Amino acid sequence: MSALTEPSATVSTTDHVVRSIAGRRVLAALRIVIGFNFLWSFLDKAFGLSYSTAPESAWFAGGSPTTGYLMGSSDGWFGPLWGALAGNAFVDVLFMLALFGLGIAAISGAGLRIAAGAGGLLAVFFYLSQLPIASGATNPVTTAHWYYLLLFLLFPLLDAGRTWGVAAIWERFGFVERNPWLR
Repeated sequence: MSALTEPSATVSTTDHVVRSIAGRRVLAALRIVIGFNFLWSFLDKAFGLSYSTAPESAWFAGGSPTTGYLMGSSDGWFGPLWGALAGNAFVDVLFMLALFGLGIAAISGAGLRIAAGAGGLLAVFFYLSQLPIASGATNPVTTAHWYYLLLFLLFPLLDAGRTWGVAAIWERFGFVERNPWLR
């Protein structure tokens, strides 16, 4: 076999995991749309843009971005836990940092490994807060939170930050090269 036809034993950082250009573009679009969804949630909750958060309830106006959601989840199996966490300043900060960080990471394509862990954890918390088997949902097992979990895991596995993203630039920074978990 010549060097051109011999299969590679490893994938270098310049090879595309997804071979189809159209597939890479769809994956990049999905990554950006999900990132915008998280960033928009952050912006609306922070500034009260009058979509799901009224201006007087905005985080920067003294409101709590977790209270309404978690108090609405307080009658499920984990209700006492969610009720106790609702409105806690530390939980509010963590939640808002997660929304902002996941939005920026997904839109930019940088830090997708960290986003996979954080986004997966946030999706699990969201799922548990509305546990469908306990809440009488139409599907007792899955919710849309599963999509977020699986997609955030998929993005770094398929190098989704390389198309329409800055992953290739991000990975050349010395601190990222020394700490591959930051990819």
